[in-house]
Amino acid sequence: MSLNNQVLDRPTSQELPYVEANLTYLTPMAEKPVNYTYEPPPGIPRTNGTYQTYKLPIYNARSISENISLDREGFAFTEHHSSVRDFYDEDEVRCVYYPEAELLLKEVTGATQVVIFDHTLRNAGKSKPSENNIKEPAKRVHNDFTAKSGYTRARLELAVRGIDDIDALLKQRFAIINVWRAIAQPIQESPLAVCDAQSIAATDLIAGDLVYRDRVGETYGVTYNPEHKWFYFPQMHRNEALFIKCFDSAEDGRARFAAHTAFEDPTSPADAPPRESIELRTFAFYPT
Repeated sequence: MSLNNQVLDRPTSQELPYVEANLTYLTPMAEKPVNYTYEPPPGIPRTNGTYQTYKLPIYNARSISENISLDREGFAFTEHHSSVRDFYDEDEVRCVYYPEAELLLKEVTGATQVVIFDHTLRNAGKSKPSENNIKEPAKRVHNDFTAKSGYTRARLELAVRGIDDIDALLKQRFAIINVWRAIAQPIQESPLAVCDAQSIAATDLIAGDLVYRDRVGETYGVTYNPEHKWFYFPQMHRNEALFIKCFDSAEDGRARFAAHTAFEDPTSPADAPPRESIELRTFAFYPT
């Protein structure tokens, strides 16, 4: 079940149903963007960036899901049953979901080795930044890693795990792929939109510092380009998985960075429950 290869032609996006929604883009700026993951010291803004919203069509990709691939569009979708009973149970996620996702990623990508290094739960109703690690949906167009930080984070995480010969491992092709899914009811509020990587120009991606208490990462903010093509999978439920490629070491024309963002769906019921989701961040190492 590889979702990684070149696939057949698909219908043009204009033939698909869509919603129109506001997406928030980074405004071009002279200095490097900086975003803090915590409340910074007095006098320092949480971010130095400014943002602008654009009302754009976001196409329903369910009917073309089998003709979308990680290596072409930078994202992919499949049904996948998880045996996890409670995604808010940290031990269960690590002991049950991580192994499930590792096997799934090997099947989907053809990777020979998968390392899951991080996960994030999102639920605006339960998020308490000073008390738990549950976050709200991220509603700015972004990509989790840059051409530089893909390698930096890989080196850091592999060293922490005591993996031998990291230099040799990072010379072979690897990708950072997020595995995203609903963890409760079908998602009605703040669904995730993904941008076709083929429609993103290199100049749209702006590297910015992401400041943690103990380190500084680097992510891409994204500036507006009318060529961007946006897709989503409405009403995602627990037994579906969305894969988002956030980095690929290959520079041979394959998709490398699939920008994404949560958005306010104008068709969501006014009383829709807060979106509950989990995303895993993973390294997928391909055969040499």
